[in-house]
Amino acid sequence: MSNSTAPVHESAALLYANTDFSQLNWLELQWAAWYLWIDNPIIATGLMSFLLHEIVYFGRCIPWIIIDAIPYFRKWKLQPGKIPTPGEQWECTKQVLFSHFTIELPAIWLFHPMAEFFGMSTWQVPFPSWKEIAPQVALFFVFEDMFHFFAHRALHWGPLYKHIHKIHHKYSAPFGLAAEYAHPAEVFILGTGTLAGPILYCALSGNLHIVTMYCWIVLRLFQAIDAHSGYDFPWSLQHILPFWSGAEHHDFHHMAFVNNFSTSFRWCDRLFGTDDKYRVYRERITAARKAGMTAEEFKAMEARLCAEAEKEGVEAEKVAESYRYNKTKVA
Repeated sequence: MSNSTAPVHESAALLYANTDFSQLNWLELQWAAWYLWIDNPIIATGLMSFLLHEIVYFGRCIPWIIIDAIPYFRKWKLQPGKIPTPGEQWECTKQVLFSHFTIELPAIWLFHPMAEFFGMSTWQVPFPSWKEIAPQVALFFVFEDMFHFFAHRALHWGPLYKHIHKIHHKYSAPFGLAAEYAHPAEVFILGTGTLAGPILYCALSGNLHIVTMYCWIVLRLFQAIDAHSGYDFPWSLQHILPFWSGAEHHDFHHMAFVNNFSTSFRWCDRLFGTDDKYRVYRERITAARKAGMTAEEFKAMEARLCAEAEKEGVEAEKVAESYRYNKTKVA
């Protein structure tokens, strides 16, 4: 006869029964303490995953909100005439929070069972070394970038754009908070690229710790938010790693609607020729900088080039939204 009082999950104390805590570092001790405190691996992993996402996402957005409020930084704004208002940022925040709490929060409780199904370590300590984590995260970056490129291009196709992706293109001059301003279906589609890399790697290798995935998620959130920031500083990563996309690359996509479909790297757009208009635009900006213009003249020139690119983008968006578009120009 079965014991009706038996727990439906292994207690954390049982999970750590053979663990030598004296051999763990401070972070590993806190990790084990969390699972011991919650005493349910499924809840502990789900709650930690959700809190990590919220803290990192909004924590990274705060500096950009502050920067948007300080006129000094306008000299590095990619579309200097379009500063998000507090009202726009609040409306964006409400939509993002709604998505987080109605879609991601319910779904995240499935993460621990799924992780363990594919053999991912969750509560286990000690952690893998940085020498093991770094190449895995690098691989996830490459996988996600390629997945995102093709999925993003698909989302610019008529019906998918009109009914799904159009929400994300509400802001032609994006800002940090808008990184996850999207339709629930888009969150699922593009989010698949973020999760599928680690899951496939784990399924094939049988060797992945969730702490590696958390490192990847944190860096991916930083990448997405910074790419939507709307600022190109001299110290921005794309000036150190020329193949990195960054805000300067992605801002053009929101402004002109076309080109630059990848996330982290420029490789796919260059390989498939989906950066042609972007490169022409940057060449004109560079030529204007070298033309010996005054600050006022350059500002006027930059505004004109932005307006031209955005006007072409409006026409391209009309084309994408048209189900029966043919060679006849859309009015």
